Order: sequence, then structure tokens, then C-alpha cells
Amino acid sequence: MENNLEDKGGFLWGLLGCCIPIAGLILFLIWKDQKPKTAKAAGIGALVSVGLSVAYYIIVVVIIGAAGIAGGL
Repeated sequence: MENNLEDKGGFLWGLLGCCIPIAGLILFLIWKDQKPKTAKAAGIGALVSVGLSVAYYIIVVVIIGAAGIAGGL
């Protein structure tokens, strides 16, 4: 089995995973054995995107909740 001949990881695969998290997850699952560095980059990009989205929604809910309490709701 010819492993890691072209496996350099790559920032662009991580960026793709960040921009399109489902693509990053699929690429991670497909490449985890053949190209582990590239798969890791795509998977981390997907995780970063999901983490940032969750943090954004938590912050929005906190701000809206604080505005509701201050407004007398």
C-alpha cells in the first residue's frame, strides 16, 4: 500500500472543511486511512467551523436574552 506519497496536509483542505463542514467531514472519513494528514486538516477545518457556529449562536442568545431582561420582558 503506497501511503503518504502525496499526503502533505494542506491549508486549503482545512479551509474547504471550514467553509463547507459537511465536505470536510466526508473528506475526513474517506481519507483517514489513505491520506491521514490531509484528512486531519479537512476534519479540523470542519470542527472549527462547527465550533465557531455554536459559539456565535450562544453569544446571540445571550445578547438577546440580556436585551429582553433589560427591556422588561
